[in-house]
Amino acid sequence: MDKYAVLKQYFGHDAFRPGQEALVDGILSGRDALGIMPTGGGKSLCYQVPALLLPGVTLVISPLISLMKDQVASLEAAGISAGFLNSSQTLEESRQVWGRVRRGECRLLYIAPERLENQRFLELAAALEIPLVAVDEAHCISQWGQDFRPSYLKIAAFVSALPRRPVLAAFTATATAQVQEDVVRQLDLRTPVRVVTGFDRPNLFFDVRRPRKKLPELLALLEERRGRSGIVYCATRSNVEKVWAELESRGFSAARYHAGLDEEERRISQEDFQYDRRQIMVATNAFGMGIDKSNVSFVLHYNMPKNLESYYQEAGRGGRDGEAADCVLLYGAGDVATARVLLTHGEGGDPEPRELERLNAMVDYCKTNDCLRGRILDYFGQPHPERCGGCGNCQGMFSQADVTVQAQMILSCIKRVRDRLGYYVGAALIVQVLRGGHSQRIKELGLDQLSTYGLMREETQERVRAYLDCLEATECVYTETEHGTLRPGAKANAVLFHGERVHMLSRVERQIEAPVRQKAERVPAAPPDQSLLAALRAERTRLARQEGVPPYIIFSNAALADMAARVPRTPEEFLEVSGVGQVKARRYGSAFLAVIAAWWEE
Repeated sequence: MDKYAVLKQYFGHDAFRPGQEALVDGILSGRDALGIMPTGGGKSLCYQVPALLLPGVTLVISPLISLMKDQVASLEAAGISAGFLNSSQTLEESRQVWGRVRRGECRLLYIAPERLENQRFLELAAALEIPLVAVDEAHCISQWGQDFRPSYLKIAAFVSALPRRPVLAAFTATATAQVQEDVVRQLDLRTPVRVVTGFDRPNLFFDVRRPRKKLPELLALLEERRGRSGIVYCATRSNVEKVWAELESRGFSAARYHAGLDEEERRISQEDFQYDRRQIMVATNAFGMGIDKSNVSFVLHYNMPKNLESYYQEAGRGGRDGEAADCVLLYGAGDVATARVLLTHGEGGDPEPRELERLNAMVDYCKTNDCLRGRILDYFGQPHPERCGGCGNCQGMFSQADVTVQAQMILSCIKRVRDRLGYYVGAALIVQVLRGGHSQRIKELGLDQLSTYGLMREETQERVRAYLDCLEATECVYTETEHGTLRPGAKANAVLFHGERVHMLSRVERQIEAPVRQKAERVPAAPPDQSLLAALRAERTRLARQEGVPPYIIFSNAALADMAARVPRTPEEFLEVSGVGQVKARRYGSAFLAVIAAWWEE
């Protein structure tokens, strides 16, 4: 059997996606590999195909228990023998897995990186034939990444201690150039085949909204998406509780997940979401890394994450099956302060300079009027067109206004506050002074005596904040990184004293038509009939409950859409559906063909 036969028989695909074949060939030829591919781009296939062609057992190092369970369930549904070892198992369950491995009945074995610190495991591994070690979520080995896991640093030593060094392959979706080099160095990859297929996810629609009140905006977004599966990320546990309670009271099918819940409740919440018993997951970033749920059609951020790597990874949990998904971030000025607090890790110190640089890039993304997809791709170092045509900013309408007078008011206020106090202050206090605030601090500092006090009392706080964003974008002001103080920028004097004009672009919020988004998989032969698609989904749900697995383990949304478009009538035609391999065809073909036959009769 060759790689193409494996691809078709077990995974139901006629051809490899971009980048996959080069990595598969490299691994099969005995070379180390580094694959940087977007979420949903098929990273797992790059080591699963070689695992079925190489002798012995392939070790897969994976960071989360839930990811291992999902991967193994998907493989076994496709007829591939696989197992996992982690702390959720009883001693007897672990022994059974080891028995299968020793008897050669297990082609892939998933382990957590912490397992490499177990001496008993090291002794057992030394007796196995291990041709390949695959490292999933490889950015976790880099301290420059957002999910650093110290146990990942044990991998290189483990590999070198084996009687025969296996091929070492690392995969991740979110890695800047700096993180990529760190992965190569920390894992000691030897002249690896390196494939970077790009970071773009064409099927994701990005948008940033700056509502006056977030909760009504969130509820409106969710109301438009009732009945669809999605995630709402919040920065804090308290926001998770608030949002979840509001959704429950309004009849949404929602679960919650954060580190403050006990382990059993987190497990139940995750399973309810995975198995489609709950449509919406409201969670902190404690939820999600490695979640393989394919039918997430939206990811909404109630708060701004700490950096763009985190945002892109979390947003990337939508549309994993290639279907269109919406990624909307609700931004408010308080998000920056919350992020700075979270970056101190509760220790009361100042964030590290590199963390502040990443935070600033995240804030710039939230404030820009430029293409949002372009900002993300810039961050990861990928060339791109100036406009993508498929994000909120590219599809939005903008109005332009001359705000030179307002800019001069703000710059004068910053200067006068500095002259009075002897130091610069943050944006929040400048806004209060300009709007004529009556806080105790303003009175104690005597800022209500300044000539600029109350100059913008007729403006809303949101509008003054928008002016500040405009001044930052035009280099009239900047936020000093270490202490977050607002200071005059390179063009401040030109605006104040030399007649330079300042113009502000403002996005006019309107109902945005659904964008035409590129799909990661081949397009169905024809538009699927919605009544047939609904019947196929119902059958998938029935089978999933019968087998005790999440519905997407049976077939992905993309596979069902292709099935509904092609309307196969025979087992041979059923095998032509994208994502249908021979094992799944034998196991589920008759059930789905019966649904299609009944639909034809109706």
